[in-house]
Amino acid sequence: MSPFVPPDAEARRAVRPVICYPVETLPPAPMQLYGAARETLERIGEVVVPPRDARCFTVPAGHFFRIRSIEGPQVGDLNLWNANDLSERFYSGKTRALHGSHLTTGDRMWSSFPHLRPMATITHDTLGWYGRDAYGGAVHDVIGTRCDPYTHALLSGGGQYHHCCHSNLTRALAGETHRTAVEAERDVHDVLNVFMCTGFTQDTGQYFMKASPVRPGDFIEFFAEIDLLGALSACPGGDCSSEHSSDVARCFPLLVEIFKPAKGALDGWTSPERNAYRGGHGM
Repeated sequence: MSPFVPPDAEARRAVRPVICYPVETLPPAPMQLYGAARETLERIGEVVVPPRDARCFTVPAGHFFRIRSIEGPQVGDLNLWNANDLSERFYSGKTRALHGSHLTTGDRMWSSFPHLRPMATITHDTLGWYGRDAYGGAVHDVIGTRCDPYTHALLSGGGQYHHCCHSNLTRALAGETHRTAVEAERDVHDVLNVFMCTGFTQDTGQYFMKASPVRPGDFIEFFAEIDLLGALSACPGGDCSSEHSSDVARCFPLLVEIFKPAKGALDGWTSPERNAYRGGHGM
């Protein structure tokens, strides 16, 4: 036995975990109000995201949007920004710390510091039935960062691949904001992996992916808590059953639909304020 292993090693491992961020005191999402508003929705726009590419879309505060599978199993990488201030963006790490590794109905997508407020709330998920499988896999993760050309180059001995989700999102944002790729890339951030089935291996703790259970007609639906600019990439891995960042996997388009609730359906709702911390940092 190693001299560094304490005699009470097993007792130390057996200590019960403590949840870092109990969410009982979070402001609750008014799911009953959102549910009633869903019954009144009128579709007012759509954006088709081509395979191995990305597109931007906008959603006004108080509207809903859906990401839908339309032709075959396909995962997507989602970025969100405050449409009026791109410095406020989706914060996947804090969302993960609050809600867990995978998101579903009732969970919220939180924004970056110093804002830290709900950007969007998941109001419906047709893959909610999947739960967590025997391998520890689940759907819609906030643990994978997005496939990118830098990691691809690192692992392939310098290969140059331009249709990773990071590059797709960069091109889409550059086109939407009329900036160069270098300028737009600074605002591309870690994603919600929509429809992707992922987890961590029990033996090595490595991030894994497996075939997504998504099929045409499935969708995940969000309520826009603030004015949103979104970008969605149809991942070059298709359903991520074998590999990503390649032109080999079979890929399909994704559909983003924008919905407006009826007038009065959200009476009493207000867009969340920025975080209450005053920013002194003890100085």
